[in-house]
Amino acid sequence: MKKYLLFICAYLPAVLFSQPEEATLLGTWQDTTLAGSNVHKNRYNEIWGYAIADHEYAIIGTTAGTHFIEVTDPSSPEEVFFIPGADQGGVIIHRDYHDYQGYLYAVSDEGNSTLQIINLQQLPDTVTVVYDSDELVQRSHNIFIDTTNALLFTLIHRGGVSSWSAMNVFDISNPVQPAFIKEYNQLGNMSISQVHDAYVRDNIAFLNLGPNGFAIADFSDPMNAKTISTLSDYPDRGYNHSGWLSEDCQYYYMADENHGFDMKALAVDNLCEPEIASTFNAEVSSPTSIAHNLVVACNYLYTSYYYDGLRVYDLENPSSPNLVLYYDTYLEPDGRQYRGAWGVYPFLPSGNILLSDMQSGLFVFEGMGDQCHLQEKPTCSLNTGCLTTSTFDHQQGFFQIQPNPISQEFSLSINPSLANSSLTISLLDINGQRLQQWNQQASNTVSSFFLKDHIEAGFYFLSLQSEAGRWVFKVVVE
Repeated sequence: MKKYLLFICAYLPAVLFSQPEEATLLGTWQDTTLAGSNVHKNRYNEIWGYAIADHEYAIIGTTAGTHFIEVTDPSSPEEVFFIPGADQGGVIIHRDYHDYQGYLYAVSDEGNSTLQIINLQQLPDTVTVVYDSDELVQRSHNIFIDTTNALLFTLIHRGGVSSWSAMNVFDISNPVQPAFIKEYNQLGNMSISQVHDAYVRDNIAFLNLGPNGFAIADFSDPMNAKTISTLSDYPDRGYNHSGWLSEDCQYYYMADENHGFDMKALAVDNLCEPEIASTFNAEVSSPTSIAHNLVVACNYLYTSYYYDGLRVYDLENPSSPNLVLYYDTYLEPDGRQYRGAWGVYPFLPSGNILLSDMQSGLFVFEGMGDQCHLQEKPTCSLNTGCLTTSTFDHQQGFFQIQPNPISQEFSLSINPSLANSSLTISLLDINGQRLQQWNQQASNTVSSFFLKDHIEAGFYFLSLQSEAGRWVFKVVVE
């Protein structure tokens, strides 16, 4: 039996301290006929969730593929659909998922795999694979989608334009036709051997670089990302694995995937100077305790903690997370391997928490009762004032493009503060090749432009360069 450490201080009122409670288990699912991986003996890997038409689903990856488990009644989870992976069996360890506009994006990091895009919009009747190809992505360790800007980030990427890259970026404005933008093995002057995981919000990417620590980068121009800051010296630095941004964008919580290492609360109110605010852990006595994946929903941080299962932390004091809920899903002895809880998903409308265990499958827990899905999310306020080049958002009045989509003619509205500037305006294809260019002295606030006849319908970028900086906008030509 694992022993949990209780931190008690005799000099402060006991009301200030609360012992973490064991979570209420509502239901489980597993398929013991599945093969275990050759390396870690895990049948199961990542967990995701989806809700539609008053139905809730757990989406869990296995060595065989992607399983859709209905958890509308959490007491009796039921597999309702299964999508086989392009490769299956003992070779498979990892799968990863994100959804966007009713489509699930699925990847694997082993075997002869593919990028699969699965239509979820016909649930509860069916799910259908609408894209399954290795042309752009054969393997990817993790993925993340910046839903605001329709950008898919594939991390530790194999396939497509090169055999391997630390990170690739794709345009998914058309969700079923991903378009390659750029691969990244370097950010500014910094070479990166891998991006293990990422969290991206409003063009700002928080990058977990594995053995190279942590970085924050600006992807306002996804073809020319810029490093804002890096962090390579911090307590319990090891293999920087994963993390998640707080709802108010003031803290980033991250974990190094090393036995016995603490998680970190990272203050990012100044993106150019991130600082470790505190470290915290699963509050167990085992020296081999090891965090895996972290997710923030409203005022709680949810962690899948390998040997130690589910861990939920109250973020009332965001700089010092407080453990309030736990459940140990892996009852075998701890060790120096990778066993137990893999992923956690807390975003279902019911509030129920989904967790995947590498050996035992799906667990459904009663949630925190905070009605997170109904709460109004705070306005994100990322401080980009320290950036050395201007990255103004055209929505804030510096540039406006009308119409978008473009047929042949479009107008460009320019903020009066930039009048009399010399502008170089370029239409670029998704590979960054210049197709058309206009040079203009911006004496007027509104100017009209015409596309050449040979510009075909599709996705493009409009680049605007002036003395004040460079801006890149995504446009559609119809």
